[in-house]
Amino acid sequence: MKGRTLSKVLCYIILAVILLFLLFPIYWMLATSFKTNMEAYMYPPTFFPNETTVDAYISLFTVNNQFFVYYINNFIVSGITAIICTLFAVFTGYALARFHFKWTVIMSGILLSTQMFPIVSRMISLYSLMSKVHLINTMPGLILAISAAQLPFCAMLMSSFFASVPKELEEAAYVDGAGRGTILFKIITPLVKPGMLAVGIYAFLMTWDDYLHAATLIQTDGLRTLSIGIALRYLGELS
Repeated sequence: MKGRTLSKVLCYIILAVILLFLLFPIYWMLATSFKTNMEAYMYPPTFFPNETTVDAYISLFTVNNQFFVYYINNFIVSGITAIICTLFAVFTGYALARFHFKWTVIMSGILLSTQMFPIVSRMISLYSLMSKVHLINTMPGLILAISAAQLPFCAMLMSSFFASVPKELEEAAYVDGAGRGTILFKIITPLVKPGMLAVGIYAFLMTWDDYLHAATLIQTDGLRTLSIGIALRYLGELS
């Protein structure tokens, strides 16, 4: 009994330490936001603000209100990209899971191989392509570029959810006279809603954190997303 209690206490202590480790960056961000500029860059750093100030928040809402433009742009790009990736991943994933043709394995390998190359290695060719179709410095161009980068993994992820659905459900629907579209949208898709949600969240978060595509394709300040906007405007002011 004592050994079991001791193991529980030890487990809780380890979990508490891990939780503190994960929450510390959030605490540091909030604590720094209430420090003066001099104290924020003081070395050694202070863990608690010596002089609490809200000047950073006042500046954010008054002087540097471009932050909210970046935030809205980021939300629009991430939301539309998530919808596009989820929609196309449903069709592509279903085809990979159900249509077994001669080149299925090769196609799956090609889709996976696109994720093995660093994003920066394709920026030059991407810029050249977008320039030829006049999509440089446009939000649709940024959305298409990020969607193309995210779609292969989203399709492979979605195919695993379709593969988990028993084929007998489709065969029974065929016997009842249902077509391929009816089977996909009315029978199979409702069963893989968790997969669609996972794909949508993945695409949204990956787009939200994107930096290279926005830095390469967007030059107008009013079209910048959050990551590149903060890097160029706010971090540039402090360097």
